[in-house]
Amino acid sequence: MQMTHRAALGLALLLAATTANALTATELVAKNIEARGGGAALQSVKSLRREGRLIVNGGQYVLELRETKQRPGSIRTEISLQGLSQVQAYDGKEGWRIDPFGGRKDPERMPADDVKEYAEDATIDGVLADAVAAGSSIEYLGTEDIDGTPAHKLKVVRKDGGLQYVYLDPDYFLEIRVESQRVVRGVKRTSVTDYGNYEKSAACSGRSRSSPASRARATLPSSSTSRRS
Repeated sequence: MQMTHRAALGLALLLAATTANALTATELVAKNIEARGGGAALQSVKSLRREGRLIVNGGQYVLELRETKQRPGSIRTEISLQGLSQVQAYDGKEGWRIDPFGGRKDPERMPADDVKEYAEDATIDGVLADAVAAGSSIEYLGTEDIDGTPAHKLKVVRKDGGLQYVYLDPDYFLEIRVESQRVVRGVKRTSVTDYGNYEKSAACSGRSRSSPASRARATLPSSSTSRRS
């Protein structure tokens, strides 16, 4: 009887592993959007504010980061260190920055490569939902250990050549890490952002109790830690 129980347990574990490995990129994207509240709830969120830390050069510098996004495609970030703040903004067409760390205290236009990067970062719906809408290529690469979590790894190739790796929690299918690779002025730039402390956010559109949008809730990350190289 004991051997039978052990055999049954082994079979159950094998079936569970097989089921996890059988997931496709399409199914994982759908689970991610559902976990974030569904497409309608995400679309009802008109603006998003996020705060976190930006870790540079392996922890040599830790900067405070504040980011605000607003539909249809604008973003503003503020990075502060020792009383100085770098401000970068994109309004959906043009990008501007104030960079006291580089000795530039007056607003100036962003270079085209930086504008492209900010256009990608301006999405509120998340990397995967945005990739589906843009017709980007999405490939499932199996699981990879992320700080002890066997995360689902998805590769996103954008039409403009941008490359991102998205890591989903195996239980909740929410992003726990996004790695972005871009070529900026001929140099490969990699940024890694870890997400956590997800919270449900009530939909912003409509006050009527009879409106489905007024009852929708989107699940959004309230904190993140970024590293760039």
